[in-house]
Amino acid sequence: MPAPHPLQKRFAELSTPLVADACVRLGEPLRAAPAGVLPVIPGRRVAGPALPVRHYGSVDVFLEAFTRSSAPGAVLVIDNEGRTDEACIGDLAVLEAEAAGITGVVVWGLHRDTPDLVAIGLPVFSYGRHAPGPVRVDPRDPEALRTARVGEHTVGAGDVVFADDDGVLFVAAERADAVLDTAETIFHTERNQARRIREGETLRRQTRFDEYLRERAQDPGYTFRRHLRRVGGAIEE
Repeated sequence: MPAPHPLQKRFAELSTPLVADACVRLGEPLRAAPAGVLPVIPGRRVAGPALPVRHYGSVDVFLEAFTRSSAPGAVLVIDNEGRTDEACIGDLAVLEAEAAGITGVVVWGLHRDTPDLVAIGLPVFSYGRHAPGPVRVDPRDPEALRTARVGEHTVGAGDVVFADDDGVLFVAAERADAVLDTAETIFHTERNQARRIREGETLRRQTRFDEYLRERAQDPGYTFRRHLRRVGGAIEE
């Protein structure tokens, strides 16, 4: 398997929900792949710099991206416009991605050759499986090897990818460490809260929920998120 990016180690005990909450807490743009872009093999997680490509019906764009890429531990992000009439990546392209040092593949679209992808083991995230491949070759635009659209978001080489069983997130590379720092803080707070619930101290007691209800009665604009930040709890952002 390709060598993981240093972010992979930091992400190992975290999750995309924690990263999403950290983005909200820090005021970072919350950029998620559409719901339904999920791993071919459950339990796989990926963190690394984005290698964006736009697919126009031929795998040559992937091969060209691999040739140009020098980022260790990169994650191939494929824009296939969310199409559900064709699968744009299969076993040979994924094997070549692995050989090129790619640590994961995110597809805004479909994949095929599912048993082979499972055997290869490289993490692949997509809308799902579909037997037919492309029967078109459309003209490329100049952004084909510079950016990829994933849902409503544009992903470039200046972004990093976080992906697990809950989906895929994109964060600006220069903000990734700060986001992970905050995600780790939320993680430890939530694990402590979970331990206390198991020991018999309800979440309502931990978060002083009665106090929240009294405050809200006096000030309808007093939100639970605001209250949680005041008392040091974490369950939503």
